[in-house]
Amino acid sequence: MINLILKFASCCRAAGLRISPSEVLDCATQLALIDVLDEEQFRPLLRANFAKSRREQPKFDQLYDLFFHELRPEASISQLESLAGQIGDVQKMLKELAQQEPGYKTLVDFLNGDPMGFLKELEGLHTAEDSRRTVRFNLGPLGKRLEILMQINNTRNRILQFLDENNRRFDRETRGNLAAYFNEHLGSAYGMLMNEPRPDNASIKQVKSYEKRLKDLGEKPFSSLTQKELDELRDAIEQLVRKLKDIVSRRYARKNRGILDVKKTIRRAARYQSVPIEIHFRKRPPHKSKIVALCDVSSSVWAAARFMLSMVYSLHECFTRVNSFVFVSGIAEVTEIFDNNEVNLAIDKVLKEADIEYLTSTDYGETLRQFKENYMDCLNKKTTLIIIGDARTNYSNPEERILGEMREKCRRVIWLNPEPEQYWYSGDSEMSSYRPYCHELRPCRNLNQLTEFIEELVL
Repeated sequence: MINLILKFASCCRAAGLRISPSEVLDCATQLALIDVLDEEQFRPLLRANFAKSRREQPKFDQLYDLFFHELRPEASISQLESLAGQIGDVQKMLKELAQQEPGYKTLVDFLNGDPMGFLKELEGLHTAEDSRRTVRFNLGPLGKRLEILMQINNTRNRILQFLDENNRRFDRETRGNLAAYFNEHLGSAYGMLMNEPRPDNASIKQVKSYEKRLKDLGEKPFSSLTQKELDELRDAIEQLVRKLKDIVSRRYARKNRGILDVKKTIRRAARYQSVPIEIHFRKRPPHKSKIVALCDVSSSVWAAARFMLSMVYSLHECFTRVNSFVFVSGIAEVTEIFDNNEVNLAIDKVLKEADIEYLTSTDYGETLRQFKENYMDCLNKKTTLIIIGDARTNYSNPEERILGEMREKCRRVIWLNPEPEQYWYSGDSEMSSYRPYCHELRPCRNLNQLTEFIEELVL
């Protein structure tokens, strides 16, 4: 293992990483503290010792993958033992090529598992300077890069030609396996030549995803997102929640400062020979609004439900009191779930463990009746009531008058509909019945619309 680490350190130095003997000794000492067969422990240990900064980590990762994976023969061909002799024949031919044309030696050594010379050659491309400093062209390194590229292509052709000329010695399957083996290694050399990792500049200023609205992705309806896009949007919503929480905290921290408390300031000044160094203000509690949110989690809006619940969760971070409810045909309060769990766990619990029947038909009328009977005291003149759903009642009684009673007790009623506006008044939708009792109706079917609403509500 020590010899392997020393060889890897030499390859890293050849590629331009600065590794001192003391760091190699530290690495060797620390190997006794981990399971060297566990790559999740082995790789971070080498990175901690050999990559000095974040800017060097991409190059280290490339070298690690090259040395411990790509150049390991068993990573290319599962039947290596049966092909060892044939691989040796091809390598012998390549050694003869290197003797005839010395420029190919580093590439042939690379194919034989020794990348050091090739790495030094690549490093020279980045450090070489044209002797004619007055000429501001990059022709020297470019010409060398083209020369290496031609060597890679010529070597690939020589190998294929050698296999074709010895078709009696190698059967068809063996020729295919040998070609795949050497093509993989030549592909690694080509990738290192053409895709040199750039420094990872962590200090560069970038526009945040919530500020860009994720561009086109933010306009896609929730129902049409792929799994990868869903993960990206969840990250964006988490960033939005953190941003809003910080802004609201700073805002109310400033508002918390009341008028000057003269008596307390004078008493504290006695500590500093009557100099009022510590200024004290009379604190006053911040006045925040109260939110009551009702979210439809039925099958008709299931694709948007998780994002709507993420929005409800974000409200818990920004207001004094938020009462959250989910409903299908009945209604259940989930306030404690949001208060006691992080966002993803809370949403999973709401979508699986809330005290409602998920697989039944949506009934907004029954939901409003249960809310009136059990939760009407949640509403007062400081409350903003937010209802999130498509208003599709499956032709049952919409009970819009109960919504009217709720409006009378609230400061404001906002309805967010995850359906396109052209479908609001079609089929079993009762949006036309609920519309007169809402202060605001707005579509909320993608990230941009969701973000716009939350910022207007909170900021």
